[in-house]
Amino acid sequence: MAPTSFLVLALTISLFYLSIFLSFLHAELGGFSLKLIHRDSPESPFYDPSETHYQRLCKSVRHASERAHQILHSNDIISKVHANGGTYVMNISIGSPPVSMLAVADTGSDLTWIQCKPCLSCYEQEDDIFDPKLSKSYRVVPYQSDRCKSLELMKRCGIRGACEYGIHYGDKSYSYGKISVEKVTFESSTGKRMTFPRIFFGCGNSNGGGFDEKMSGIVGLGNGKLSLVSQLGSSFGGKFSYCLVPLGSSTINFGTNAIVSGLDTISTPFFTGSPETFYNLKLEAVSVGTKKLRYLSYNALGTSDGNIIIDSGTTLTLLPPRFFAKLKDEVSSQIDATPVPSRDNVFRLCYKINDHLKFPTITMHFKNADIKLKDANIFIPIWDITCFAFKDNNDASIYGSVAQMDFLVGYDREQKMVSFKPTDCSLG
Repeated sequence: MAPTSFLVLALTISLFYLSIFLSFLHAELGGFSLKLIHRDSPESPFYDPSETHYQRLCKSVRHASERAHQILHSNDIISKVHANGGTYVMNISIGSPPVSMLAVADTGSDLTWIQCKPCLSCYEQEDDIFDPKLSKSYRVVPYQSDRCKSLELMKRCGIRGACEYGIHYGDKSYSYGKISVEKVTFESSTGKRMTFPRIFFGCGNSNGGGFDEKMSGIVGLGNGKLSLVSQLGSSFGGKFSYCLVPLGSSTINFGTNAIVSGLDTISTPFFTGSPETFYNLKLEAVSVGTKKLRYLSYNALGTSDGNIIIDSGTTLTLLPPRFFAKLKDEVSSQIDATPVPSRDNVFRLCYKINDHLKFPTITMHFKNADIKLKDANIFIPIWDITCFAFKDNNDASIYGSVAQMDFLVGYDREQKMVSFKPTDCSLG
């Protein structure tokens, strides 16, 4: 064979194997999925077997009201969430070698932080506290860096020019430490490890307040520049999705795994305000059966278009009192049964469960997207009664996690769209 022909053949073979390798690499890096565990699930380390189902729901309702209040009345320095009130937890590994830890996953928070040594003042933690000195990949972010300057957090120049942060939560919990860069590893739902060499996070040396000893910190999944979702965005096209179940394990997907498409998929734009943390949707009306109620809401979310936040960390859907009263009355008028009070009057509308109880169809009319809710999205069973999963609130309006159950909910941050697809989320 002539030298030229041999070279062409070798090059052809090389390109063939290179294309196979690149296809394999794209499949590996195109997307991945992680496990989300509901904090009240028996699978969760936060699970308290002594609590009744009603007590857990009451705790969720109280948290929903606190969360809405903190969203509306906080500033750039105060975080918008209850520090220990997140609904879902996830595993995350940090450092080289990787150290596994459990953290609260929160779509209403941007900064990801964990407790770090040396501890000036740390809360009690069951797992070993992360020691940066034992990691080969740990780096402190300088105060003079562009990354430090761009943070929407309380910050100062610390010892040796370190970028030091301070974050306070609405329940008076707090975290102080250094903004750092570290290698972060996730174990996907398929068992494969996904490693990201440069993730910015808070290495907290002074942390306290209402944190649980089983948690190492918080994973921020908000819309701000510092959130984990934003940092992974360039690698995965700015896409993530989740599929929530009432209790047990759910999934959060990134990249190609997060694409929501196909029959029955509907999409609505989301809007950003100040701060950028939240995903704001535009709710135009709510239908109960054939009766359509126009949605009017005072907009205090820092955006001219969005009027309701979509949030996986708030259980109930919270609406302005005047609109909620109209909605509750209309729902009640279409149910052929007599309402019963809930214990402690936590819920606004409840009924005794029986074989003849039927609920009207409720449709949420978002901009360009009509979401038809199922019975499980509208009423929550509590022993022998079932209660309306909507509630009045004077602060921020929130589209909560019960209304999102058994929908694949996808966020496309590049297109600024949220998509919904009816799905049996228990199938994983």
